Amino acid sequence: MRLAVVEDDDGVGEALVEAFTVRGHQAVRMRRGADVLTAHRGFDAVVLDLGLPDADGLTVLRQLREVTTVPVVILTARSDERSIVRGLRGGADDYVIKPPRIAELLARLENATRRSQPATAAPDEARVVEYADVRVDLTARRVQVGGVEIALTAKEFALVEVLTARPGTAVSRQQLMDRIWGDAFVAVSRSLDVHMTGLRAKLDRPGLITTIRGYGYRWGA
Repeated sequence: MRLAVVEDDDGVGEALVEAFTVRGHQAVRMRRGADVLTAHRGFDAVVLDLGLPDADGLTVLRQLREVTTVPVVILTARSDERSIVRGLRGGADDYVIKPPRIAELLARLENATRRSQPATAAPDEARVVEYADVRVDLTARRVQVGGVEIALTAKEFALVEVLTARPGTAVSRQQLMDRIWGDAFVAVSRSLDVHMTGLRAKLDRPGLITTIRGYGYRWGA
């Protein structure tokens, strides 16, 4: 596994990185919440301390969950029930109290990572999403409206791909920018608006992509 270790204490952080490394994993140490918010892509899981120098870990967790589903295991000295409940309800996959037992922590990370992986479809099973007369073939990267194929740009198809991953579920602007541009915290929001306008015009199906005011967009009902 490639692990992001978000821990400001040098002793704890270095010990975790060393322990993970000798067990065959890749671990990258980060000291601030801002570090993982801008560099979470490419990691299989995040080990997150709550006592960070630039922001409370629960705030960092909330911001992460706006843009990514990467598994997060909280590792903290906070053992009170309120903190545990807030962490789990805030989107953490697991909650471990310091000092950790490395074997147990790794087992929890592996479980969280395994749960996050989508079920593998059969090799010959096409990934197709249909809504009214709109047909999206995700495997062939083709979109048809009323039986006519629509030419989309790479960014426009990427929008369709993210939105149709969970039809009927709202997807935040931050998630879209993070998935398509690589980093929601540096992506230009106006770029999303321009590509969304172009996509809607090509599809020409009012109501297919609904705007959720102040949040994002939803594909279908």
